[in-house]
Amino acid sequence: MSDINREWVITEYSGLSGLELREYAPEQPGPGEVRLKTEAFALNWGDMDLMQGRYSFNFSKLPARIGCEAVGIVDGIGDGVTGIEMGERYCTLPYFYDMKGVSGDTVIIDARYLTKAPDGMGATEAGSIWMQFMTAYYPIAELAKAGPGVNILVTAATSTAGNSALQIGRMKGANIIGTSRYDYNRDYLMQSGASHVYVGEGEGLPEALREFTDGTGVHAVFDSIGAGMISQYSKALAKDAQLFTYGTLDEKLPELPMMDLYQANATFKPYSLFNYIEDAEWKPKGLNFVYDALASGQIRPNIDRVFKMEEFPEAWAYLRAPRKKHGKVMIEVG
Repeated sequence: MSDINREWVITEYSGLSGLELREYAPEQPGPGEVRLKTEAFALNWGDMDLMQGRYSFNFSKLPARIGCEAVGIVDGIGDGVTGIEMGERYCTLPYFYDMKGVSGDTVIIDARYLTKAPDGMGATEAGSIWMQFMTAYYPIAELAKAGPGVNILVTAATSTAGNSALQIGRMKGANIIGTSRYDYNRDYLMQSGASHVYVGEGEGLPEALREFTDGTGVHAVFDSIGAGMISQYSKALAKDAQLFTYGTLDEKLPELPMMDLYQANATFKPYSLFNYIEDAEWKPKGLNFVYDALASGQIRPNIDRVFKMEEFPEAWAYLRAPRKKHGKVMIEVG
């Protein structure tokens, strides 16, 4: 391995303007840690929130690396680590990653947050699956109990986690309603697993939801938008509905429509996948589901575009622009 490697860091919480590509000397993994020679890492919306200083946590100091979803080859194992094989391909699992971001030529990570890359996948595919499918798995399959007769609304359903929710909902036989601002996304959402598609920014949404659910309303909402449409879909909640919010694409925290929530006896749940990865009982449920569903072909990764390491800022600009193509945006390292 070269003594000099490259890493992207942020030097301030100012978004893309705070990014800097710099050189560093790789360190050895400490006790309980593993070092990967990075092959690829993924872009996720939460990383942009963190770059702007409006995520659920900030770094303990700057500069700091960005990202928590990568794939690579094990080239160093710290003391006390068992069950990890040198020279094999592993993926990182999303985690609270203070000072342990993945945007570099090497990644040092706690062995608890590694999982073997699925068989038969290339690096970029293997590195693209865990954030999107596990983010959707817990609220859709475990908490909302997706199945026949369960109505689930997925906002911003062309996002990778939103699209994963459609795929998982279809597997479970639920009535899944996806939203998009653009009609040209309708076919993509239907092919992904949506039972119905709403197009718009909230106008007429309560009426559409009642129509799509035969008047029952939605039993669960998987919402990445934030303030956006909550005051609209809250008017079409079924009794005991659960609202899972996991992002703020519109950059505003939601103001809760309390009267609607009272009437539906609804639960509002700010949701982070990281908490389930940290849980020794919940983590294997998600891992086993994803491995099995991939092997059976019931879910599949979708890569939109792969950028080179030095194109990291350009990749973010691409991700943030309106797209007619969908899927994960990846950075290829090396």
